Amino acid sequence: MDYYLSQLINGICQGSIYALMAIGYSVVVGVVGLVTFTHGEVIMLGAFASYFAFQIFGNNLFLGIVASFAASAFIGIFVYKVCYERFFDAPRHISLICTIGVSMLLKNLTQIFIGANNFPLLEIIPNRFFGWGTVGVTLVQIIVIVTVVSLSLLLFLFFNKTRWGVMLRAVSQDKKAAALMGINVKLTTLAGNCIGCGLGGIAGMLLAIYYQTLIATMGGSAGMKAFSASVLGGLTDVPSAALGGLCLGVIENLGITVSSASFRDIFAFIFLLLVLLFKPEGFARKKGVRP
Repeated sequence: MDYYLSQLINGICQGSIYALMAIGYSVVVGVVGLVTFTHGEVIMLGAFASYFAFQIFGNNLFLGIVASFAASAFIGIFVYKVCYERFFDAPRHISLICTIGVSMLLKNLTQIFIGANNFPLLEIIPNRFFGWGTVGVTLVQIIVIVTVVSLSLLLFLFFNKTRWGVMLRAVSQDKKAAALMGINVKLTTLAGNCIGCGLGGIAGMLLAIYYQTLIATMGGSAGMKAFSASVLGGLTDVPSAALGGLCLGVIENLGITVSSASFRDIFAFIFLLLVLLFKPEGFARKKGVRP
């Protein structure tokens, strides 16, 4: 029983990271209105930005968050300019193909200039355990969950209590109507893409801290988990996407209690297929709900 409880705690922590990835993905899709395949590389570059911040400034978690958010938001500007800005009125598959190309470009440039090896990220957070016997939580798990919950609350307040948040919601619902109301749609869409990418970068930092390693090819798996969790949430429903990420993490870790850890992804994607088979709109209340 202790082993199952420990795996459940691990699943909640890992699912929290997936939830933040999915939140960023849903913000991008909701505001831009187009599916992206660069999110995995955005997550990866956010992780590397925090890695270099820790190397330069020491194990300062706040600076790591700032560095990962800033670097990924900057990549978000690049992706927007290359893949979206000129193609809003073009067939949707053109932007989709562009994001695939930019994803390959970012991954290969990272391997060329940084390297293709694993980079250890050790002791950023002290290895402390709180609990009884073999059941409990580590300090890393506590900080990961608190960080994700705090960022989610800040995002909720931003969307509902600020002028920019209201503009982002308006643009995500109807770009033409928002333009008629005097909203600068291009600038607002750019800002939304940067916010979504920045959240993905922070998720990459948390993922690297949790597993104590990062690599240039980590974006493939991370991007697929973000996409899967976002699909469970109907692609654009932020709370449902977060729930989808949490469920993926829990299902993965409970699944490996009865099987090998190498089957982790299989359990997650079987769960995704079953949900979409019986509830095609995912966890969202209705298809196409905007953040």
